[in-house]
Amino acid sequence: MDDVAAVLFDMDGTLVDSDAAVERAWTTWAGEHGVEPAAVLAVAHGAPARDTVRRLLPDLDEAAVTASAVRQLALQYDDLADLTATTGARDLIGVLDRRGLPWAVVTSADARLAAARLGAAGIVAPVLVTETDVARGKPYPEGYLTAARRLGVPAARCLVVEDSTTGLAAGRAAGMRTAGLRGLAADLRLRDLAQLADLLAPGARRRRDGVRPAVERTC
Repeated sequence: MDDVAAVLFDMDGTLVDSDAAVERAWTTWAGEHGVEPAAVLAVAHGAPARDTVRRLLPDLDEAAVTASAVRQLALQYDDLADLTATTGARDLIGVLDRRGLPWAVVTSADARLAAARLGAAGIVAPVLVTETDVARGKPYPEGYLTAARRLGVPAARCLVVEDSTTGLAAGRAAGMRTAGLRGLAADLRLRDLAQLADLLAPGARRRRDGVRPAVERTC
């Protein structure tokens, strides 16, 4: 971890525990469109709403895709009651601040939703890249490359922290190292963000119990 010069976080499920709100919104959307909620939830996590709509309803034209994605996001804007920071998120941000390591949030949410959810979790991102800042969202690398450029850090020295295969694919495509939550395969597998805080803390040992390097890289 010595040469990590910046940390780039996904938002939902990584910095913000918003799983319940996300599932409520997609379940309502699925009912409105006659789609099985389980089929929606299986593919929606980590991807822009527009891409998920297009994947699930391939017969829609682009105007209808846009309208449906807007509706899905509208279901989420005010559903903030049970949102919190994820385990270890504040500790990790404190470690980054003490070490002077820059960090950013790269999310598939739009700017309004990102601001609402980060605000509800009490997190202020020094750099925020949303789906409205890029032409193609995750799994394409544009969002992470944009964040690295704004921070002035080479891509190869950035660590991407994600909880979805879609987001990890974006980090790999950007040429960055990856850390995966939820047991996902990555360069570093994490139990939670508290574990990463321990690894990055000044003077931390380079290996900790329960942190395993990935045995393979997948794209």
